[in-house]
Amino acid sequence: MLEMRPCCECCGEDLPPDCEDALICSFECTFCDSCNQEVLKDICPNCGDGLVRRPMRSEKWLGENPASTKRILKTLGCVALKESA
Repeated sequence: MLEMRPCCECCGEDLPPDCEDALICSFECTFCDSCNQEVLKDICPNCGDGLVRRPMRSEKWLGENPASTKRILKTLGCVALKESA
């Protein structure tokens, strides 16, 4: 089951389970559409895998299968990732 991580790892933007702008890689690294368009260009900076739209979890299933509350953030953010690429 997907963790449904709560925020973009680059900028910290909230990405709730019903967010249409969340992207993930095969390891569930999670990013917002803005960081993807401006910096990442569909490539996960952690593993190099492609980024795809994260499926949304309906309210029906969130009660039994809640989204993660653990926030994972890159200490250098997207700007540093862009400069090092």
